[in-house]
Amino acid sequence: MSSDQQHSSARLVDRRPSISGTDLVATLVPPPQFDHASFDSYRPDAAYPSQDEARELLRGFVAPEAPQARGGFFGLGRRKPQPEAQRVGTGKPGVYLDGGFGVGKTHLLAATWHATAGRRYFGTFIQYTALVGALGYAGAVSVLQGARLICIDEFELDDPGDTMLMTRLIGDLTATGSKIVATSNTPPNALGEGRFAAADFMREIQAMSDRFETIRIDGVDYRQRDITGDAAVLSDEAYRFALADAAAAGERATDDDFSALIEHLASVHPSSYIGLLDGVRCIGLREVHELTDQSAALRFVAFIDRVYDAQIPIRATGVPLTSIFGGGMLDGGYRKKYLRCVSRLNALTASELSR
Repeated sequence: MSSDQQHSSARLVDRRPSISGTDLVATLVPPPQFDHASFDSYRPDAAYPSQDEARELLRGFVAPEAPQARGGFFGLGRRKPQPEAQRVGTGKPGVYLDGGFGVGKTHLLAATWHATAGRRYFGTFIQYTALVGALGYAGAVSVLQGARLICIDEFELDDPGDTMLMTRLIGDLTATGSKIVATSNTPPNALGEGRFAAADFMREIQAMSDRFETIRIDGVDYRQRDITGDAAVLSDEAYRFALADAAAAGERATDDDFSALIEHLASVHPSSYIGLLDGVRCIGLREVHELTDQSAALRFVAFIDRVYDAQIPIRATGVPLTSIFGGGMLDGGYRKKYLRCVSRLNALTASELSR
């Protein structure tokens, strides 16, 4: 690939997607990699019993209530309906899956969605807050209200406003009968820790926490079981061949300077990052370097979440993508978020990626 050909390749920085509220609602389904996720296809690690326990609790949480048995005159002898708290082991309207990255929380969330009949929604925390931004609070509630199940993936609060917004939304939805299942790397009563003055918002955080039965899932990161070391880095020549091979295979590849992409992400709302990836089958990033600006790093994390959902491989030059979070970021309040991203970057840059 010549220099001229390299710069004439498709670039993510040339895309300026904007997703409407209607489009956002249409995206509230599990990522394609979880199209066929089920409780049976989940493979709990026998060394960590909490994985199987979480699966069985969720299976019961969405199981339809058994019909009442008929019997006797005027219903005498008829079996009384079993209270939901006895049926699923929790009297709360929500289940909160707390655990490290790579233990299958999103698989279980998608399995719960697939096992639920009727209207239901599946989205990341960012997608739900973006929906409120696009439709207004009342508009978002009118869309979601009455749904049998609301699945919230990657429940991580980055500012006090989001804390209060999601607390109110969960309260309004559960009040009308919706069940909530959420995943996070942080217990609900610790959301916001180290990021803002969480004590000032403890009432809101506690109110949200009280609506969930919290289940801790232990385990090791499945993405790293067959991967060691840092994210793969290519030489300039290997990079050109990798993108050329992708193009020859009929896969649309993009080619971007890392600094330019980081700058571009600041001009696109995170809810629209999925639009950057439309039709892309391979991402090329040149001259990757360490990030020291936290806002830029968090935007990149949100972008990589969408790349991982779409299972798009990344080919890169420069420093390993798993080494980009500098300036003490891995020791701060967003440590778990960055480590999840590192795990995903390692998988996305591996030579083979499950598609």
